[in-house]
Amino acid sequence: MPPSRSVLLVGEGNFSFSASIGKSYAQSDTSITATCLQSEDEALRHEGAAVIAPNCGSVLFGVDCTKLAECASLQGRLFDRVLFNFPHCGRKSGVKKNRELLKNFFHSCIKVLAEDGEVHVSLCNGQGGTPADQPRREWHNSWQVAAMAAEAHLILSDIRPFASEKYQSYKCTGYRSQDKGFHVEKALVHVFTQSLPYTSSRMHKVEEDIEAERVQYNMPAELSDYIFRGFLCSGSVHPVRLVQDFLLEGLAEKWPVTMATETVPFLLTVKQLQMCCHDVDSTHWYWINLLPKDLSCDTATSAEGECGLYVLRPSLLPQMEELLIKKEFLLSGISGLVFKNVPISLWSLPVFHELLLRAVFPSGCEPIRLIGQRLETLLTSYGVSLITEQEGLHLMAQPMGLVGKVFASNASDNISHISITVSLNLDLLAVLLFSLPDWRLLWSHDPRFLKQFAHRPSPGTPFRPFSLFPEHFSFDISFWTGPTWEEKKFHAVVREASRGTVEQVKLIDTFSHPDLSQTSYCYRLVYHSHTHALSHTQALQFHKHLEALLSSRLQVTIR
Repeated sequence: MPPSRSVLLVGEGNFSFSASIGKSYAQSDTSITATCLQSEDEALRHEGAAVIAPNCGSVLFGVDCTKLAECASLQGRLFDRVLFNFPHCGRKSGVKKNRELLKNFFHSCIKVLAEDGEVHVSLCNGQGGTPADQPRREWHNSWQVAAMAAEAHLILSDIRPFASEKYQSYKCTGYRSQDKGFHVEKALVHVFTQSLPYTSSRMHKVEEDIEAERVQYNMPAELSDYIFRGFLCSGSVHPVRLVQDFLLEGLAEKWPVTMATETVPFLLTVKQLQMCCHDVDSTHWYWINLLPKDLSCDTATSAEGECGLYVLRPSLLPQMEELLIKKEFLLSGISGLVFKNVPISLWSLPVFHELLLRAVFPSGCEPIRLIGQRLETLLTSYGVSLITEQEGLHLMAQPMGLVGKVFASNASDNISHISITVSLNLDLLAVLLFSLPDWRLLWSHDPRFLKQFAHRPSPGTPFRPFSLFPEHFSFDISFWTGPTWEEKKFHAVVREASRGTVEQVKLIDTFSHPDLSQTSYCYRLVYHSHTHALSHTQALQFHKHLEALLSSRLQVTIR
């Protein structure tokens, strides 16, 4: 364990571990506080009870690890490490009681834990209920340590072997409330850290210049955390920017590349889209109505509907047309956010960063094949394959599917030349190139995410998750609707109510009432987060909030 300022040991039995660790830090400025539940007389009666006072800052008796804040000697103190070795309720207590002990301990210890502190819980092999246990117990027969910690907003950040050889004088005790020891062979230390709190979704009022006119509109609440993040700014070390730099540098080895630096609006007119994006699915557009100029964000909301004249850009092609430099063999590029109003599923991104490149080539040089070969050289080793389609090339990868395409356009006025466009999904490519378990990690505010990219690692450097083995929680929701039902609005409310923690939505049943103009829908929602502590309690709170929002926003009747 690295040196730290202060260490709290809880649930000590004979204090042999305290004595052992105290010797390790005898020459450092680390302060160790050892505590146990028993009185001093009871603790010293244990076989092998150690004399620890010379090696510890203090020794406290009669301290309940589930009520640490109530201990007068600990009040006002914060610890960089809180250690609990082999917790057990005593006697023949079952897994449920020990789970409850863990949950109460976690709730207690966060009150004395420093902001960047760690909680270390050592468990016998199999007790934790994580894939690190070998063999792994059935979930219901384990202590579910990660789930119990999540109830106190702690995430499992590391698992390591319990290095009993480092603590030669340690003699574990207390098995079934006796002087018998636990089996520490293959025991594991589970390291927990604090999760960032969830942030609320809220509408953003955005002002932009569209066709020489200053307009205002509300960005939908479920998209509020995706805008103005600056991932592609100069000097950024965000993986999306690193992937863009990698691609541009690789393409620049064959052709000169220039990137537009102008800021372009999120909003487009339908006319702009229809002129450039003939193949963009209009059913996935985010329709936006402008705010009346005499109303503020607080008194008006943006309405969706195909009668509107504006949409959030589903592609950068219209902006590309305005910024294009038509020069032979020169790749002109633009990158930025694009928006797709898609149903919630594992690899459906409502927002992502698109990189668009366009160049004019002599038609006889087979430019699609040349660019495809270069992209294949750059991306094949990361699981990307190129598939020839009638209109060009599709870049495919598992499990997400389409990550980019190369196609010819009609932009060239010279029949001897052909205009080639490359469209790449930088977010999905970042997931592939840095082995991220979930695209939603790209939007994490947790500094532990970006810290791993501070030194600009090369593509292929695997990301190390800071939240291990997060649990999935499934809840069903059923409700009656009127004669019309817009499922896209349902998915928007789910994203907003769940703070983005729902990763899958599946329609599992429908029923139309024979006498009333009503239909019942039943959906199954899967809650899962790699960025925050997500407990059963928290997921249920999100689900209850969803029910309330559906009732008020979409006027459904919850069943």
